[in-house]
Amino acid sequence: MQDFARELGESENFGDVFEIVKKSVKQHLQKERGGLMLVLANLPIQLGAFHSLGSNSIVMNRSLLDRVVGSGNPPTHVKSFVYSILLHEYLHALGLVDEIEVRELVREVSLATFGPTHPASKVATDGPWSLLSNSGSKELLLHVDEAEPREVELIRNFDRSHSASYIS
Repeated sequence: MQDFARELGESENFGDVFEIVKKSVKQHLQKERGGLMLVLANLPIQLGAFHSLGSNSIVMNRSLLDRVVGSGNPPTHVKSFVYSILLHEYLHALGLVDEIEVRELVREVSLATFGPTHPASKVATDGPWSLLSNSGSKELLLHVDEAEPREVELIRNFDRSHSASYIS
């Protein structure tokens, strides 16, 4: 059996985490898709990421990621956050559009992949905002980020698939 928890702990970048996402989805749902890109952009804090149906990109909220990192979370928690966000959007990229169904699948896949005590399962169950410390979620969601907008950033070597098909 594959040790996904060890792999996530040893991951060094977005591409490494995404490979774990793809393997866990393939193992649990027997679905896969290649050819995706990851873009980091400042988005409203209530939005973790998005995937526009029919596109080949996932846009992750850099502001939220920065806050998760800045809240003093250990690396395993930050990687679990990234795993959960990417898993959610990957499921959308596979054609699943119902938000409630996708959230439930994120929880199911995370629990099956990591077990109930792993931080990735906690993020999948409690939501990515659960990793933000020293601020209540209502106050956070009302907060308007007045930081200077930054350029969007394309993450290189994100999807390492050699598959030419998008969904199988």
